[in-house]
Amino acid sequence: MDRAGEKLKRVRERLKLTYRQVEEASQGIAERRGSGEFGIALSRLADIENKGTLPTIHRLYSLCAIYRLELEEVLRWYGVPVEQLSSEGLQTGMTETNLLPAGHSAIVTLPQPSDGSIDLDKTTFLSQFIRRWGKQPFSFLNGLNVREYRYGWIGLEDTSMHPLIPPGSVVVIDENRRKIATGGWNSEYDRPIYFLELRDHYCCGWCTLEGKRLILEPHPGSEQPAASFEFQQEIDVIGQVIGVAMPLEARRRRRAPSAAARTGFPDR
Repeated sequence: MDRAGEKLKRVRERLKLTYRQVEEASQGIAERRGSGEFGIALSRLADIENKGTLPTIHRLYSLCAIYRLELEEVLRWYGVPVEQLSSEGLQTGMTETNLLPAGHSAIVTLPQPSDGSIDLDKTTFLSQFIRRWGKQPFSFLNGLNVREYRYGWIGLEDTSMHPLIPPGSVVVIDENRRKIATGGWNSEYDRPIYFLELRDHYCCGWCTLEGKRLILEPHPGSEQPAASFEFQQEIDVIGQVIGVAMPLEARRRRRAPSAAARTGFPDR
């Protein structure tokens, strides 16, 4: 904390700003934002710089605005690993299918094997997926530009697309591919898979449009029924799944689907 305060002090001094000028600038921000929480009094600024006092979120916003600093960078000064936000979310082991936070850099880290040997043409290193995280970026998936896409977490109880996409997988979603394809594939491996949003949860599956109804189809191996929804009223397409990172263990040991599991395929 002391070091972060010292960094902020050095930035202020480099900009040749006095305490009074910072206070006045923060008051201007507070007025524009309609909240006094953004204001920084002289004594508070001195405590932040010299005593390691932790600024509130609103005051940190004001300091970044006044000093022309990136908020994420200053958060790192205070020990907040912003770049790990997505991977932290994955380690919570949520049982339902969800979108991952996009974040500023949209980088999601993947697991590294303990011996350090990685063949990027193979996926065998993902057997460590749940237990350990490293710094290998998602860009290894077909050379994707990770900044252009969203990511989804397939819930630990979501077996709807197993074994193609086992529970605990991470999927790469192209939001520009939202139109439901009507043909052009020769097998289940070629057929487009979509990531979708219902009113209270997310799901993943094959889709067919029949008039104004969207038929959501699970993988036959999941032993779950298809479901029908009113398109764009009950269900929306977020995008097409164009990449998958999955735990290999899920392919070898399939869990029986739970009747109460929320997979996006209710009986209808």
